[in-house]
Amino acid sequence: MRQIQHLYRVEARLREQRAGPKLREAVRAHESRPIVKQLERAFIRLKSSGRFLPQSLLGIAMDYALGQWQTLDVYLTDGRVEIDNNLVENAIRPTAIGKKNWLFMGDADAGERGAIIYTVIESCRRRALILTPISKTSSPACHG
Repeated sequence: MRQIQHLYRVEARLREQRAGPKLREAVRAHESRPIVKQLERAFIRLKSSGRFLPQSLLGIAMDYALGQWQTLDVYLTDGRVEIDNNLVENAIRPTAIGKKNWLFMGDADAGERGAIIYTVIESCRRRALILTPISKTSSPACHG
């Protein structure tokens, strides 16, 4: 757990410094890659120890983690990639919840139209665009 915390501390420091992709790659290569490699070796050692059944929850979790290792490696080699997708998840949560709520208003077509309008409104809001109605009978439009 401490090793994972250290990876996130490195990322927080890079964000505070507003580091560009090249600097992020260099710092990750120097500080984060050894930790990630150590974690991978620990998972492989645990899996091959035979202490955990392959179908147990921990066995399944280790198989999943090791199966995703190449994907995890992308964040180490590409400074444009974040360590996780929390920023995206947090950004789309209001839109996703809103669309889900709008699906059950009136008939199915009304719900779909409402979800589309809600998506447009939320997309404009996230991009700080000004939302203005085109006419009283049409959907809103956004512009910068």
